[in-house]
Amino acid sequence: MPDPALLLLAFFLPLFPFSVGFNALYARLGHPGLRLGLLLLWPLIGIGLYHSLAPEIPAWVLPWAVATALLYAVRLVAMREVGLWTGFLATSIWACLWPAAVYAGDHLILYALGFGVPLAILALLVAGLEQRFGAAYTGLYGGLALTVPRLSGVLVVAILAATATPLFPGFFVMIDILVGSDPLVAIALVALWVLWSWAGARLMQGLIVGPANAQAIEDISIFDTWLAAVTFIGLAVAGMSMFGGV
Repeated sequence: MPDPALLLLAFFLPLFPFSVGFNALYARLGHPGLRLGLLLLWPLIGIGLYHSLAPEIPAWVLPWAVATALLYAVRLVAMREVGLWTGFLATSIWACLWPAAVYAGDHLILYALGFGVPLAILALLVAGLEQRFGAAYTGLYGGLALTVPRLSGVLVVAILAATATPLFPGFFVMIDILVGSDPLVAIALVALWVLWSWAGARLMQGLIVGPANAQAIEDISIFDTWLAAVTFIGLAVAGMSMFGGV
């Protein structure tokens, strides 16, 4: 019988089907501040439980974690609702904290925050899209680069940061996990990384590029744009300094 501590951890460091709990809660929370808090705190609770309970992770948990991450990554590719897309990406990322705990477990909190901050920014941007357009779906309106160029620019960088593009912390987290992983786990994680990038590209294609299908509306402020830019630069510097050996 599985260790009860592992089952509790499977809820906060989501393993399917326990991952349904987080995604159901995330979908019900409409307020962007609550979603932001959930994206930042949920994995930290799991990491705190992992350190306090200190369970032994059996070998069969790693395939379960990688399969969960791949499952949600595949679902990302076809997902059109940007809010749920963010929640599914978070679930896929957090499942990777299991191999991280086994192969590179000294910096789990930094790993979670490195991915969590871009996800939190993405959640705020989704709320901005919903406020301006009434919904946040790919294909519902296109050409946001022409309609709201500042919001579009921040959105593109947030998606790149959340999907572990080079220079952002997620990239160095994945490299750190891959270096210590067994070959089969490493191959699966590379495939996962490709799926994240593919899903991010499809999301940007469905929102940013093409002719403008919406009327001109208010863009985000210059101050908010610069604030986001400074945050992303800080993330890049933190990623390179903590994980890139700079």
